[in-house]
Amino acid sequence: MTRLNEKYNDVIKPKMVEAHGYTNTMQVPRIEKIVINMGVGEAAKDSKLINGAVTDMTAIAGQKPVVTKAKKSIANYKLREGMDLGVKVTLRKARMYEFLDRMVNVAMPRIRDFQGVSGKSFDGRGNFAMGFKEQIVFPEIEYDQVDQVRGMDVIIVTTAKTDAEAKTLLAEFGIPFRN
Repeated sequence: MTRLNEKYNDVIKPKMVEAHGYTNTMQVPRIEKIVINMGVGEAAKDSKLINGAVTDMTAIAGQKPVVTKAKKSIANYKLREGMDLGVKVTLRKARMYEFLDRMVNVAMPRIRDFQGVSGKSFDGRGNFAMGFKEQIVFPEIEYDQVDQVRGMDVIIVTTAKTDAEAKTLLAEFGIPFRN
C-alpha cells in the first residue's frame, strides 16, 4: 500500500466523516482515477513527434500511454482521419497514488512562480482538471533528452457528489489551492 493510500484510510476518511457527517465510511468520496493527456498538434505535420510524447508520458506515468487519433478530417488544420494527435494514460490504484504524491510534493514546487491551483477547475460533479505548461517539471524527464516542451492536462476523477466534497478531499491529499 502506498503512502497516500494509507493516509487516506487512516487520516482523511475519519476527517471527511466528521466534516460532512457521513453515516457510513463507504459514503466518503475517494479518488477513482487520474487521466493524463498530452496533445501533440504538431504531429499532423511530423509523425515522429508522437514518439517523444510517448517516451515522456511513459516516464511520467510509469505505464505506456495510448496514442489518440483524429476522429474526422479537418481541411483547415491539414488533418486527416486516423492521424496521431496526442497521448493519454489512465492511472488507477497504486500507480495513481504514486503519481499524485510525485505531482504534489515534487513537480508542483518546481513550477516557476507557482501560487497554487485554481479552485474553480471543478466540473460540477466532483472531478478536478488542471494543466501543466511544460512536462519538464517532473523529475523523471531529463531536460537534455527533451525534443520539445509540451503541456499536459491532469484530470482527477473522484466519487464525490459535489465540488465542495471533492475540494475538501483533494486539499487533504495536499493539493495546494489558491484562496
